[in-house]
Amino acid sequence: MNMPSTAKNPKRSRLRLALPATSANLGPAFDAAALAMDFYIKIDARPAVEFFISATGRDREICGALQDHLILNTYREVLDAAGRPLTPLSLKISNQIPIGKGCGSSAAARLAGIALAVHFGRLRWSDAQIIGEASRREHHPDNASACWMGGLTVARMSIVTGEAVEAQVVGIRPKGKWPLLLAVPEQSLSTEAARRVLPAQYSRADAVTNVQNSMLLLAAFTQGRPDVFSAALEDRIHQPYRAPLCPLLPPLQELKGEDGILGAVLSGAGPSVLIFLDPHASLSKTRQRVAAHLSRRGLTAELLPTSITLRGARASFSKY
Repeated sequence: MNMPSTAKNPKRSRLRLALPATSANLGPAFDAAALAMDFYIKIDARPAVEFFISATGRDREICGALQDHLILNTYREVLDAAGRPLTPLSLKISNQIPIGKGCGSSAAARLAGIALAVHFGRLRWSDAQIIGEASRREHHPDNASACWMGGLTVARMSIVTGEAVEAQVVGIRPKGKWPLLLAVPEQSLSTEAARRVLPAQYSRADAVTNVQNSMLLLAAFTQGRPDVFSAALEDRIHQPYRAPLCPLLPPLQELKGEDGILGAVLSGAGPSVLIFLDPHASLSKTRQRVAAHLSRRGLTAELLPTSITLRGARASFSKY
C-alpha cells in the first residue's frame, strides 16, 4: 500500500489509517509467512497542541494510555532518527485486535507509528522501507508484511546500510475460500517469553520437515488444495516448545481431520490458535463443536470467525 501524497500543508492534514490483524508462522513457515485477517485497528490522527488519545473497542485502556504507547513511541523515534520536527497528534483509536495474543497487534501499532511519521514528517519512504523498518523493530518480517500488504505474504529482511532494513515481500492471493476460526484465550503471552523457550539448534530432520511442509503449505494455498493442507501444517520448529505456554493448542490440534476442521496452528507466537475450516462445512456447527471440545477439557476461549482479507493497510488524508 502506498502512502497518500502529502497535502501542500501537511501540518493541516488529517490522516486516517486502518490496519488488519495478522497471523504469522502458519505452522511450519516460522518467521517467513503470515496472513491478514478481516478485523482492524483504525486510527484518525490530526495535529494538536499536545498529544491526546481517545480509544474505543478492545483493550481500550491499553490503546488509550499515553505513557509507553507503542504507536506514539514509534512515531517519535522515526521522526527523531530522520531529523524531522515532532508534531503533537490527537488520535482517535478504534481497536478490534486482541493485544498480546498472537494476532499482530504490535506489528500493526508499529506500522501505524511509522505511517504517521512518514505522513506528518513528510518522509518519502517506499513500501519496502516502511515494512523493513517495522520488521527491524519486530525482529521478523512476517506480521509487518501481511499487515501492510494484505492477503498471504512470504517475506525476508535484508540490511541495506547500517541499521536500515528493507523487506523483500511476495504477496499471494490464495485460491478459493479459506474460512478461519480464531480461538483467543483470556491470558496474554509476550513474544519475548515465547521466544525464550525455543532451542538454539535443531536437527537436520526437523529442519527438512519444516522446509517441506512450508513448500506444501504454499502450494495448497495457491492451488486451492485443502486435501494436502492438513499434512502441511505440521511444525517441528516452534509449536512443540511453545505448547506448554499455550494450553489451547494441543486440544485444538486433536480436532484435525474432523468434519469441518482442516487443522489448527498457533497464531504467531500464541497463545491464540488459528483454526482452518472446510469451506463446505457449517460454521456455526463447527464453532459449537470446538467450544464443546474445549469445555470438556476445562478450557474456554473467545471463538472469532474470520477470513483472509486481501486488503492491507489503508490510509487517507484530508484537510480540516
